[in-house]
Amino acid sequence: MAVRPIRRSDYAALNALHRQVGWPERSEAGWRWLEANPARRDLDAPTGWVVVDEADAPRAMLGNLVQRFRRGPEVLYAATGFSIIVPPERRGASRPLIKAILAQSGLFACYTLNANARSAPLYPLFGFKPAPAQTHALKLAWRVDPLTCAKGRLLRGLLGGVSAETARRLGDRLMNRRLFKPRRLKLPDGVRVLTDLGEGSPYADFWRALVAEGRLIADRSPEIMAWRMSDPDMTLAPVVLGLFHRDRLQGVALAQMNKTRLIDPPCLDILDLAALDGAGDAIEILARTLIDNARGLGAAKVRLQVTTPEMLERLGALTAKARREGGWGHCHAVFRDPVSAEEWSPTPFDGDYAVCLRPVPAPADRRSGAKPGETAAV
Repeated sequence: MAVRPIRRSDYAALNALHRQVGWPERSEAGWRWLEANPARRDLDAPTGWVVVDEADAPRAMLGNLVQRFRRGPEVLYAATGFSIIVPPERRGASRPLIKAILAQSGLFACYTLNANARSAPLYPLFGFKPAPAQTHALKLAWRVDPLTCAKGRLLRGLLGGVSAETARRLGDRLMNRRLFKPRRLKLPDGVRVLTDLGEGSPYADFWRALVAEGRLIADRSPEIMAWRMSDPDMTLAPVVLGLFHRDRLQGVALAQMNKTRLIDPPCLDILDLAALDGAGDAIEILARTLIDNARGLGAAKVRLQVTTPEMLERLGALTAKARREGGWGHCHAVFRDPVSAEEWSPTPFDGDYAVCLRPVPAPADRRSGAKPGETAAV
């Protein structure tokens, strides 16, 4: 099978592949946004690869999300695949696509934190190993609207096997009228909505302090955050919270509203929980604040799709209260020198969730590209 890097002229065909499996499509600006990833531009890496037919038309694809990492003063790079789409008539095309992402140079790791139950058995064939070893199959969820969650389970039972085309005809179900109303958050002492993530902000000071600790961490610099927050296909601004102590930022939470499928209720997905060493219960406080506000934002549950032993500990009492989801190995990684698997303690920020979540469909009269800062706090 012929494989080549994705080109701009492929975007319509890539959207057709997404449409075929019922995954969210991107606008032309959205595909250009993926191109603009600062970490990808550092390495001049492809945005992904396609398997093509005799006419050079894409028939299967794999996206390539390059991530910049820091380990103290060191700058390192890794990549996670996203949107691997292989139609039944192209069975076997996943193999050359995975080989292509593994063949990249200049990376300390290649991984996925978002494998589904059907694709998970494929990764060990290419040298991937479960990572984090203890929690690679564990997701946590906190239900904040049990009745709507039950309706979602009923719909999945009735309609779970329908085709993507049938699902489109049915339309989005279990929407919530609170989703696009002005956000009013109830925040505990010390927690604030972060609207300034730029240089010179408390957030920038927090990022520098994280780097100074010397741990291997995904780049959350103001440059990267500016790119992440500029996704033109967002319909709702992310929720960005910070925990302060004596005006010093100690921890940050980032969450995004997600509607996994048309028949699923809205879910508030936690995309990042990060705190300084010695920040005490910062992670638990920030996660609890998201959970306490989720129903008012229109979510039926809050979910944390990537966990680590350290995260389970820092969540405190919330870990015992969470519902266990997943059950298959959705996290797999291949590591190369100079980094070992034991050094890596990822959050969902390290994965592809920021580019793969399905935006909640906006009302027809609402413009896309919501920006941070639309959240009010009381």
